[in-house]
Amino acid sequence: MASKVIHAIYNDDDILMHAVKDVRAERYHIEEVYTPFPVHGLDKMMGLEPTRIAITSFMYGLVGLTVSIVMMNFIMIEDWPQDIGGKPSFSYIENMPAFVPIMFELTVFFAAHLMVLTFYMRSKLWPFKKAENPDVRTTDDHFLMAVDAGHHDTDEVMDFLRNTGAIEINLIDTDEDH
Repeated sequence: MASKVIHAIYNDDDILMHAVKDVRAERYHIEEVYTPFPVHGLDKMMGLEPTRIAITSFMYGLVGLTVSIVMMNFIMIEDWPQDIGGKPSFSYIENMPAFVPIMFELTVFFAAHLMVLTFYMRSKLWPFKKAENPDVRTTDDHFLMAVDAGHHDTDEVMDFLRNTGAIEINLIDTDEDH
């Protein structure tokens, strides 16, 4: 099934922000916005939900902290207790102040690495994946807003986008199966 998407290209991020506001006010559906750098407030302007990656990062940090505690208890207390510098090896609690750096490092290690993997999986960024950028200029100095024109008069939408400050407008026929 084919669908129509209009690509409106802008050359300034402030013009893009006003255009996104106007497009949302007219109830047109914005498929995606491609920018060469992060534009502060664009996600809120587009009505996107806040990310939950901070929550997952906290949970991954708790996993790292748990792994470090279990690992140090097993290695230094149960499996091979050693008298290092006169520290008692009877219980984990007595030795915990010496283990704080290890607990901190493994908490950060797990949170950082698992958060990166989660981001890649959530964004569907697999190794050797072909780029999905519709216009190479959006990696340099232009901004592209993809607006769904499936149920609207395309000429009307294109005129509206031109009035929002778009410097170039293209009608693209896409296949939804891709």
